[in-house]
Amino acid sequence: MPLTTTLIVLVTFAQSPLPARPTEVPFEADIRKFEAEDAKNPPKPGGIVFVGSSSIVRWTTLKEDFPSYNVINRGFGGSQISDSVRFANRIVTPYKPKMVVFFAGTNDIASGKSATTVLDDYKQFVRRVRAKLPRAIIAYISISPAPSRWSKITEIKKANGLIQSYSKVERNLVFVNTYPQMVDANGGPRPELFVSDQLHLSPKGYAIWIKAVGPILANLTP
Repeated sequence: MPLTTTLIVLVTFAQSPLPARPTEVPFEADIRKFEAEDAKNPPKPGGIVFVGSSSIVRWTTLKEDFPSYNVINRGFGGSQISDSVRFANRIVTPYKPKMVVFFAGTNDIASGKSATTVLDDYKQFVRRVRAKLPRAIIAYISISPAPSRWSKITEIKKANGLIQSYSKVERNLVFVNTYPQMVDANGGPRPELFVSDQLHLSPKGYAIWIKAVGPILANLTP
């Protein structure tokens, strides 16, 4: 009998790779949270926006500290100045504030950025805000001499000096120089002004900020 041979051919189809999920822009979730809050309870225009990194986030007593003013906290932890530049038209300019109080730069320097880069990024922030709010006052709180980042103190002092000089020659810019009050008589750190991580402010540290910012707000109409 003839032998019958059956050939079975297996065909394998390569699966197409799944499309990569888009990487979310850093801090996008924080910004969307602010926008959701605004949709439910829109802040009154013409107030004072506090924006920047975690020391702004942790300033939870803003309304109690400045009860006569319409203050809006838009800090997002871990951010650098460039992040506030990116989101300024979503969490600063829409409120049409009379003043912006800004604190950032410590994370920038900790990440290896130079004092000159910190200044350049701050200039971009100013330009971004001024493009829509040409008359707004922008007050920059000096970078804090946190004990946990004392190895960067030379660059911190240089950045503060550059921003202070820039603020003197540009209109409606204020440099809130809290640095001298945050070091001891020998120019060393003051651990009591910071919480246990020696990075974020303690109530004593915020008391220095409140005392420094208060007179600037007093020049505004509540």
